[in-house]
Amino acid sequence: MSTANEYLGINREVLALAIARMADAVGNSFLIVVLPLYIASGTIEGGAGGLGVSLLTGLILSAFGFFNSALQPFAGRLSDKLGKRKSFVLGGLALLAVANFTYSLASSYWMLLAIRAAQGIGASLTIVATIALVNELADDKSRGGNMGTFNTFRLLGFGTGPIVAGSVIGSGPYSLLGFSITGFEAAFYIATVSAVVSFVLVTLLVHDPDIERSVDDEDTSIAVFDHDSEGLLDPVFTLGVASLFMAVGIALLSAIEPQVNARLGQGAQLFGIEFAAFVLMQVLFQAPIGSASDRYGRKPFILVGLALLVPATLAQGLVVAPWEMILARSAQGIAGALVFAPALALAGDLASKGASGTQLSVLTMSFGLGTAIGPLTSGFLVRFGYVTPFAFGAVLAALGFVLVYTQVSETVAVGGDSAGPAASAAQD
Repeated sequence: MSTANEYLGINREVLALAIARMADAVGNSFLIVVLPLYIASGTIEGGAGGLGVSLLTGLILSAFGFFNSALQPFAGRLSDKLGKRKSFVLGGLALLAVANFTYSLASSYWMLLAIRAAQGIGASLTIVATIALVNELADDKSRGGNMGTFNTFRLLGFGTGPIVAGSVIGSGPYSLLGFSITGFEAAFYIATVSAVVSFVLVTLLVHDPDIERSVDDEDTSIAVFDHDSEGLLDPVFTLGVASLFMAVGIALLSAIEPQVNARLGQGAQLFGIEFAAFVLMQVLFQAPIGSASDRYGRKPFILVGLALLVPATLAQGLVVAPWEMILARSAQGIAGALVFAPALALAGDLASKGASGTQLSVLTMSFGLGTAIGPLTSGFLVRFGYVTPFAFGAVLAALGFVLVYTQVSETVAVGGDSAGPAASAAQD
């Protein structure tokens, strides 16, 4: 039965965080479409310093992922030490708002690079603290459902942004309070407003849960090996490795769009539908799978997801028609939903009180690194044959299955009446 602080079994503050994250994701995903077009438009007139525009463009686009992933463990540990989640979320959102607006003032490629790096820093502060808040606002019986709901809203924002961004740019220029603004400027302003809206929502509707600051260095460190049980690897680290492998497989498609379109005899529109099929399945299945993992256990869903990821990834290298690729990407999306929310919930079950930021940053960092490594991997391996990148991704998924099966224990009693011994011990 839902408590006064829950709506349909989901913590109301988690819902507020989810809506805030959705608004912010709309703005951030805007820039995935906007920045490459902005750089290619010739608006920036400063020289590329001998690196060449193409190389510098790549550096600008990758700076966000590098700074975001690299700093997440440090942000998570610091938020654990200080016991302040909300301050980190608000600080990150404020930095994102300023960075998003500053794009409209940039006059050189180097300014764009610095702004993109600042965005990555802001995201690292926000992402880890937000996931830790979700973990701590939920309880052992609802953690999966809350994680799934949060990720559903995030993905809705992430999927909506690129669709709207193209229309915003193409419909410019606009008149705002008597001033003419370009489509690019409008997109930057929308991204800024989205971060401000998120800031306001978190300020008004979310509070820091009553947790003790973590003063134990062992709690706020990332373990690789498991010294407390018969397993070789730490279970949270193992889940991070599996998340990395999953993300690599998911991201293989983006860097080889020309080869995919040539093989399937299609254009950019069908490729976009194929790419979006993954996100749609995530949106549809994250919340129900997360809730189911509260009742039936985390590990079975993770294993089924990794097992499904093997043929779903390999199939993308074998299909010969667009509809087949859509089916393969949809299956991959369902596989991702089976893994992501239950894995976050399982890591949350195992996290000691006050150490959620450090522990959960392992998974968020791993997923971010995987999405950066995936395109580089497919861009390199495709030279050895079209199917090669996808076969590689399938092997990684199979390896992730083996690691989780052998190194991770269940944390939820079957039936969902209480957390299992591993979780209970970690929470005490």
